[in-house]
Amino acid sequence: MNLLLWGPVNVGTPELLALLLHFALLSLLAVGGAITTAPDMQRFVVGDRGWLSDAQFTASVALAQAAPGPNVLFVAVIGWNVGGLAGVAATMVGSLLPSTTLALAASRWGAARKDSRGVRAFTGGMAPLTIGLLLSTGWVLTEPGRHHAGALLLVAATVLLMLRTKISPMWPIAAGAVVGALGYAG
Repeated sequence: MNLLLWGPVNVGTPELLALLLHFALLSLLAVGGAITTAPDMQRFVVGDRGWLSDAQFTASVALAQAAPGPNVLFVAVIGWNVGGLAGVAATMVGSLLPSTTLALAASRWGAARKDSRGVRAFTGGMAPLTIGLLLSTGWVLTEPGRHHAGALLLVAATVLLMLRTKISPMWPIAAGAVVGALGYAG
């Protein structure tokens, strides 16, 4: 499946504005990175708007995650598949501008009050939230292969490996790519 052959969906300015605003809202909820909001991105672009299929969404995320560079690149690929260069601009500006502005303001405020009880409680409470968001992202991304025992076994093995060792996550990702390319998990 070649993402570039799918070509962008023909969307107009109102759709691009909706895309920008939705991704801007999600950027304010992206505790742990943009990937934690992938389930809602999927709901919006696949379920609500029908701009992409489940397979196209998952392939967009997988392609960007496999490429070198920042984790947020999957947002640009989704934007490209929805609206070409204008879609890339809408998703990237929506994803980066609000969260960057908020992070800058909050980090300055928090640094000035780092020893306060409230700041310590807030930062301690964010870890379980981030883990929950990452688990929901994993659940959404396994949708295309969830019915296949090989895919579920690969996911379980990857989770165990990550919990029990300090091996780089790139190795299970590479193993998953090989297994998927050979047709054993999808």
